Amino acid sequence: MTDSLNWLLVYPEIVLLTMACVVAIVDLYVTDPQRRVTYWLTQLTFVAVGALHLGLIDGVKVPYGLQDMVVSDAMGHTLGFFACVAMLVTVAYAQPYLAARDMLKGEFFTLSMFALLGISVMTSANNFLVVYLGLELMSLSLYALVALRRDHAISTEAAMKYFVLGALASGFLLYGLSMMYGATRSLEIPDVFSAINTGQINPSVLTFGVVFVVAGLAFKLGVVPFHMWVPDVYHGAPTPVTLLIGGAPKLAAFAITMRLLVEGMLGLAVDWQQMMIVLAVASLVIGNLAAIAQSNLKRMLAYSTISQMGFMLLAMTAGVVTGNTLSAGNAYSSAMFYVVTYVLTTLGTFGLIMYMSRQGFEAEEIVDLSGLGKRAPWLAGVMTLFMFSLAGVPPMVGFYAKLAVLQALVTTHVTLYIVLAVVAVVLSLIGAYYYLRVVKVMYFDAAPAGVPAIEQRRGISAVLAINGGAVLVLGLLPGGLMALCRDAILKALAS
Repeated sequence: MTDSLNWLLVYPEIVLLTMACVVAIVDLYVTDPQRRVTYWLTQLTFVAVGALHLGLIDGVKVPYGLQDMVVSDAMGHTLGFFACVAMLVTVAYAQPYLAARDMLKGEFFTLSMFALLGISVMTSANNFLVVYLGLELMSLSLYALVALRRDHAISTEAAMKYFVLGALASGFLLYGLSMMYGATRSLEIPDVFSAINTGQINPSVLTFGVVFVVAGLAFKLGVVPFHMWVPDVYHGAPTPVTLLIGGAPKLAAFAITMRLLVEGMLGLAVDWQQMMIVLAVASLVIGNLAAIAQSNLKRMLAYSTISQMGFMLLAMTAGVVTGNTLSAGNAYSSAMFYVVTYVLTTLGTFGLIMYMSRQGFEAEEIVDLSGLGKRAPWLAGVMTLFMFSLAGVPPMVGFYAKLAVLQALVTTHVTLYIVLAVVAVVLSLIGAYYYLRVVKVMYFDAAPAGVPAIEQRRGISAVLAINGGAVLVLGLLPGGLMALCRDAILKALAS
């Protein structure tokens, strides 16, 4: 491969790294409290990097580069594009929120760009070390962002918990990858796949390795029993940082799950699928039941995330059935569709919390939404779209995401997966309670005395409207996004 094509494969990452350094330097000379120059440089970078990912989805004939350490395929660039969109929307929501609290510093923009760089590296990784490099780059940036509000005890506690538990989970993943390297004698994911399929490696070593790998991935997905950090971090972190953690990084977690377990360890699917079934069901049970008891909106959404990721994992368990991979494309594309639509909805829910918050007032309690249907009907309508989507109410996109996962389970025609589909439906019905409770509070409860008036912000209002419209339109016309996800997965499996 020529050097020019080598560099072409990582153009998005090169542009992002360069601009992150430029933004860090330029911000030193910005005196505007609104950080307009830094803000627009960051947003333009996200647009440019997203456009590069979009252009490379079908534009590279030779998918491997940099000594086969990176892969340029449709799945990686599709997830990279959606990650750029998620960061673009997150920073748009965050700018007025942080400015009102004197937290809008250059560090927020620079660390956000480095987090996206880590995500982009993970989506294109074809080597264990590259996966770990991207993971740590993203994680360290998020650790620092959680502690952005340094004089706030709850934020500092959340940052410490996230750092300690994150370091432990990274250790699990690294130990598992080292065991896989010791067994297969390769760090490259396709070579690991080939070595496992020879059947000549000690199965005990492979099983121990895959257990540690799944544990590390489960932490990044925030599923049970590695969910302990999720509610505290979601609650304690500044709301924009909560959205940074709950948005684009979920796409990266899905990407490395696909790279490591499907592209690298599909021969061990019988082992890791059994573990994922346990993780998924436990996440659905604990996430939905714990969310019912929450009065804090951010903590409720944290437990919602746990249950949503559990639902996504159910699709990952249906890729290899009774030794054949006929349903792999359907199962993994359903999981990808689910995680993309979940991120889209999550952006809106936390965006609305930031929109309603004011200096000295954080709209973090469910009761803070009381009477919103009368105070701001359009905000209540948008929030209703998001809650219905998370609950899986048609015609929102969340309904079709859940339907795709259930279809992937039922079409296996295996009793276990049909039972899992029934369990998922029952637990989703339980989970619908706490989503619909938010709608009930907005429309049927009276607004408490002393609630500050909602300030109108045209720019953020437009972003919220587009976000809510996307949830509805993609629900009415899901075929295009479903086809994009299916095409990306099939090309990744074929490469």
